[in-house]
Amino acid sequence: MSFLIVLAALCFLMWVAYRGHSVILFAPIAALGAVLLTDPALVAPMFTGLFMDKMVGFLKLYFPVFLLGAVFGKLIEISGFSKSIVAATIRVVGRQRAMLSIVLVCALLTYGGVSLFVVVFAVYPFAAELFRQSDIPKRLMPGTIALGAFTFTMDALPGTPQIQNIIPTTFFGTNSWAAPVLGTLGGVFILSVGLLYLEWRRRIALRNGEGYGSDLRNEPEPFHGGELAHPLIAVLPLLLVGVANFLLTRWIPHWYGDSQSFVPAVIGNPAPVVQEVAKLAAIWAVQGALLVGIACVLVFAWKPVIGRFAEGSRNAIGGALLASMNTASEYGFGAVIAALPGFLLVANALQSIPNPLVNEAISVTALAGITGSASGGMSIALAAMADTFIANANAAGIPMEVLHRVASMASGGMDTLPHNGAVITLLAVTGLSHRQAYKDVFAITLIKTTAVFVVIGLYYATGLV
Repeated sequence: MSFLIVLAALCFLMWVAYRGHSVILFAPIAALGAVLLTDPALVAPMFTGLFMDKMVGFLKLYFPVFLLGAVFGKLIEISGFSKSIVAATIRVVGRQRAMLSIVLVCALLTYGGVSLFVVVFAVYPFAAELFRQSDIPKRLMPGTIALGAFTFTMDALPGTPQIQNIIPTTFFGTNSWAAPVLGTLGGVFILSVGLLYLEWRRRIALRNGEGYGSDLRNEPEPFHGGELAHPLIAVLPLLLVGVANFLLTRWIPHWYGDSQSFVPAVIGNPAPVVQEVAKLAAIWAVQGALLVGIACVLVFAWKPVIGRFAEGSRNAIGGALLASMNTASEYGFGAVIAALPGFLLVANALQSIPNPLVNEAISVTALAGITGSASGGMSIALAAMADTFIANANAAGIPMEVLHRVASMASGGMDTLPHNGAVITLLAVTGLSHRQAYKDVFAITLIKTTAVFVVIGLYYATGLV
């Protein structure tokens, strides 16, 4: 019965998200409904002590990233840089390869260390312009951005700085470059099959006479300035965000050490505030990188930006609030579901799968799907089962590097179900609904999930690591 309660809560939340209802409203309803059916006395304590605590904790850490990312994306839009980048892209690769261009830009930013959420905000303005000029249906845009930002550069390619590739290092004693051959082959599989799928969808739309679309929401505003900036200047802020993030990630720990503390007031005897730099360095680095990108846009496009900055920043802040609250509500939902007895039954059932790598892949991707979070599901799975994974792998002679790569890639598989925070953010930013665009995001999800088992098969067939 407890398992059915967890399953019902998950299905309910996916259904309301797909129907276009607010996850901010329904995530706590779904989570607390499951608590009510499990132990009614815990409804209020879990809402305040777990759901709200996790939701607020998420906002405390990540809202500045959402905010700065939204402002950065808006400035890219109103400065005309997005239009300049699109014009140059069309000249180089042609209108028919617009989706490839967006995938590569997303991949460059993600592999450079830019947060997935920031990539969505930053890429959307010129993705919309490129799709419009190429007359590709806007509904294919979320799937295209998802392929570039949520898949192979997130957890497959060796060395990626995304958190999904970092978490396994603490459990398996590996580093971010674990299993470079398997990871690269998995990334090539995802990119190739994903592009083939998107191209197939584009050709179908072309045959049916379907264009970009009309009466769409959250469309980027047209550029009202004069001559467009040179493409190299237009792309400079995007490159600076990636470079600055890379450098600040390495410099911040050296500047601040392991921790920093300060006294928050000069009156009385308040306790000092202690900050653990290791846990915050990556977030500080992204914030600093976005500020560098914003400053770069202002330097090179002050005239077209300053007149519209007030209105543009208000719109960006509204979008950032919605996107961050959606994701934070999902985070709270996952925390409550993971605390219920039915979730333990799921975890225990997954441990019965005999093959070590298949066991790990299914366990991680299933828990990521249930919680709606790649990093959250993987953290729960490895915290509960890492010792078992390691013991079974050692018995079978499987290197820890392979365990790392399989866990990392599996976390980014079924996590992108309809209730996933990144998916909801992506659809909110692009102004599309689940009904309009989720089909293609789910297809990319299936390709990504399949890639994990392709990698497992390659390892057993060739022994490559």
